[in-house]
Amino acid sequence: MDCGKTGGLIRHLRQAKQLTQARLAQAIGVSPKTVSKWETGGGAPDVSLLPVLARVLEIETDCLLAGELPDNSQVPGNMKHIRFFVCPHCGSISSSTGNTQVSCCGKPLAPLPAQKADEAHRLAVQAVEDEWYLTSDHPMTKDCYLSFTAFATGESVQLTKHYPEWDFQLRLPRHRHGILYWYSTRDGLFCQYL
Repeated sequence: MDCGKTGGLIRHLRQAKQLTQARLAQAIGVSPKTVSKWETGGGAPDVSLLPVLARVLEIETDCLLAGELPDNSQVPGNMKHIRFFVCPHCGSISSSTGNTQVSCCGKPLAPLPAQKADEAHRLAVQAVEDEWYLTSDHPMTKDCYLSFTAFATGESVQLTKHYPEWDFQLRLPRHRHGILYWYSTRDGLFCQYL
């Protein structure tokens, strides 16, 4: 078990459920200082606490041990196979959940490879009542901007187009799990789990 990865996952899931460290600690029978220690990578939960911690955070025990959510656990069905296409000439956006040939402006398009966002590229996500509030420090200029975001759940995809020179702010209905995708005209397609 990597204490840093497991702690980061615990913090992410706790915040997504809008739990304070004190409330999580109370739910699993430890002190808030213990939860803080886990989240900062200064220690790991005792093996005997993993089942109750996993139940409270609504994930599998194996995920806690690995310190990450498996790629296919978040979005069941066809949405885990979604692919995005962006035309380099006109900027049109297309998506597909199957093996599809997509063309635009007379040229075939290749699906964009989605890369898991690292800390430098992650969008800031806050849970506000029944919505996710997303922001980013990413440049929003004509030469470099976030072109679109898409939130994929098991049954739907919500795609939002963004424009250069507008601050990036977005509110999404808060679902239990899903994959958030966004496309930077400079850096490519990224994803992170919500």
